[in-house]
Amino acid sequence: MGLGVDGSGGFLSNYTSRLDAKGRVSIPAPFRVVLARDGFEGLYVHPSLDVEAVDCGGHALLREIHGLLRPLSPYSEERDLFSTALIGTSEILKIDSEGRVNLSESVKAYAGIAAEVAFVGHDFKFQIWEPGRFRVHLAEAKSRLHDFRKQLSARHVAPDSPPPRPHGARE
Repeated sequence: MGLGVDGSGGFLSNYTSRLDAKGRVSIPAPFRVVLARDGFEGLYVHPSLDVEAVDCGGHALLREIHGLLRPLSPYSEERDLFSTALIGTSEILKIDSEGRVNLSESVKAYAGIAAEVAFVGHDFKFQIWEPGRFRVHLAEAKSRLHDFRKQLSARHVAPDSPPPRPHGARE
């Protein structure tokens, strides 16, 4: 397993799995290694703020959430909104001895999951998607990144290039 952005092993890559007849899905082995190292009992999940997927993890995810909440005033509207979305809608799912988790009906409904699940690594967390939705999201992400890179390239002038001269300037 590779290293995450902070040097620790994080959730990397993506995997697709089928739900079994009892509605369980096996968490990919590399993700189970990260979860075991994290030491969280179970799997902390909450609906993603931005996409129709579920954010998942353990202590590392909770540290990120608490880090987001910490600077906000305890009774502010912003903190209340984030707390409601990230903590108030969360669940802790049990992982069985074989590394399987039974997705709740609310998780499946939010993410549009029926028969298959895509696990997508995000370093300190991973997301659970309906595979078709993930493919659409990935294509959109690649397209937006392509456009973003073109914008960045247009803003930067090569370091060896002379600065542009004003229109009509003579040598």
